[in-house]
Amino acid sequence: MQQIGKLLVVAGLVLLAIGLVLYITGKIPFLGKLPGDLVIKRRNFTFYFPLTTCLLISGILSLIFFILSKLHK
Repeated sequence: MQQIGKLLVVAGLVLLAIGLVLYITGKIPFLGKLPGDLVIKRRNFTFYFPLTTCLLISGILSLIFFILSKLHK
């Protein structure tokens, strides 16, 4: 039963961190406008893919989950 409690606490903290990131991203001026983010503009069409931003967020989340896995043991 204690394992489930720990899992729920960690899951709650992860959801809180994701929620904070989503809330704050509108306030971080460089997020979504990094070099390497693809923007293709045509007359009636704009394609935007934040490649570098995705890689940065993936790296940060990987580091967080790595640290959490080391703390969990």
